[in-house]
Amino acid sequence: MRREYTAIAPIPAAWDTFVAAHEQAHVLQTPAWGVLKSAFGWSAERVALIDGNGAIVAGAQLLFRPLPLRLGTMAYIPKGPLAPSEWWEQPERLAPLWEAIHAAARRHSARWLKVEAPDAIGMPDQASVWEGAAQSALRAAGCRPAVHTIQPPRTIVLDLAPDEATILARMKQKTRYNIRLSEKKEVVVRRGTPADLPGFGDMMAITGARDGFGTHTPAYYAQAYSLFAPSGRAALFLASYGGRDLAGIMAFALGRAAWYLFGASTNEERNRMPTYAAQWAAIQWARERGCAVYDLWGVPDEDEAALEAQFESRSDGLWGVYRTKRGWGGQVVRRMPAWDYCYSPAVYTLYAQYSRLRERDSHAR
Repeated sequence: MRREYTAIAPIPAAWDTFVAAHEQAHVLQTPAWGVLKSAFGWSAERVALIDGNGAIVAGAQLLFRPLPLRLGTMAYIPKGPLAPSEWWEQPERLAPLWEAIHAAARRHSARWLKVEAPDAIGMPDQASVWEGAAQSALRAAGCRPAVHTIQPPRTIVLDLAPDEATILARMKQKTRYNIRLSEKKEVVVRRGTPADLPGFGDMMAITGARDGFGTHTPAYYAQAYSLFAPSGRAALFLASYGGRDLAGIMAFALGRAAWYLFGASTNEERNRMPTYAAQWAAIQWARERGCAVYDLWGVPDEDEAALEAQFESRSDGLWGVYRTKRGWGGQVVRRMPAWDYCYSPAVYTLYAQYSRLRERDSHAR
């Protein structure tokens, strides 16, 4: 007999408990992330299926962003939906969850839904098995491959299971050297506090201007810290010399994984390698928390052979950060590509055309 489930809007505490315990737990599915995004132009809603005992068995946090010209919203599920792994292998079991998701999207006048599915569990050696099932389930649900992603699809993942000596040995020689050089050059790393957040925001602005990428306002980083650090799910590491902060890393952790989401540095004393000191402290923190992997979050979307062939000659986009991230000894991984579900063909067609034009122009530059 097929088990019946009831769709609900879970209270934040119950949803947080479910996400934290899930084998594919991700910080982007937590209520705190929904609160963060809701303070900066988005809105959030959570849907879940409960069993006869009232326990959540599957669900998703949806984020909604208004479209221009009052055309409605875009709905977005980052790193979800979350469901038992066997459900993805039997797509019909996901049908009640999709119904609840679509109902929520329509309540918010969504014109399309973007799904960036959960990551493969642990180190990504079995990623192709998981992704095959997930893509089949998404296709069965009526989704189509997206023309645009929000989160960077390719990343580098560090295995934190070995001891520190082994993790260091897997790094490029230059990275190990820079970690030790920062110590010799008297760089000191400390855990940041709320009082350090304005300075970290300033450093983010300096980094974005120097390296040519967009950054959030200082208030965004302060809000992220206040939502995640008190529970131990985030930490700020600041590298300083002579009493001046030179670099900072804000890392996040949940379940078996940790993520390097925000990193910044000033233009001063860069020869002291403060960014290496801060990143190594964040990696040690993640390992001490019991995390199995550390996700360096975002490199150019090219296969590893192309990355290795071009990183010395390119500095546009994420190429500059790849040059640094490759040194930490991780594995290059391409996450599940984004998929879209269309509610309004006319609006979605305009969006798809605009996305293709933007991508063409970015390649032309």
